[in-house]
Amino acid sequence: MNIRTVAFDHPDAVKLNNEVQAEYQLRYGDGGDATVLDTADFEPPNGVYLIAYDESDRPVATGGWRSQDANGEGNEDGDAELKRMFVIEGMRGRGLARRMLTALEDDARVAGRLRMVLETGTKQPEAIALYTSSGYEPCTKFGYYRHYESSRCFAKALGADSGNDEDPARP
Repeated sequence: MNIRTVAFDHPDAVKLNNEVQAEYQLRYGDGGDATVLDTADFEPPNGVYLIAYDESDRPVATGGWRSQDANGEGNEDGDAELKRMFVIEGMRGRGLARRMLTALEDDARVAGRLRMVLETGTKQPEAIALYTSSGYEPCTKFGYYRHYESSRCFAKALGADSGNDEDPARP
């Protein structure tokens, strides 16, 4: 797997974002994630957007983080919010999501973020299993879906000693 930094509006990012939105529609029946995202949210050093490509240079997994600080939606200073973690159906179960998550955590740590936070839902048990097995713990709800009963929010400290000092995602 080759992980590359891309813009959120890169054609491969748009394609995978459309696929994840279709998956959300199937699971939740609500038209997909309504959280407002902007290409600038994922521009270094305030965020990053990554795509994993297979040996045939096909985009197979995606994810990004964006800086968040204390706001009226429950975030805290130093947060890196995980967004659009997704692996295409035919590539699931191969550890790609865990590799993508690690790359995003490392990148956010290098950028000086203090904790990684994410919001997922009860109809994504495999996502919840990935996050909890990766050291994420429930936290105060934040963001667009914080008032939804099906929303689950998690956080993980990104201390300097919780990873390496290299930046594996950025060229």
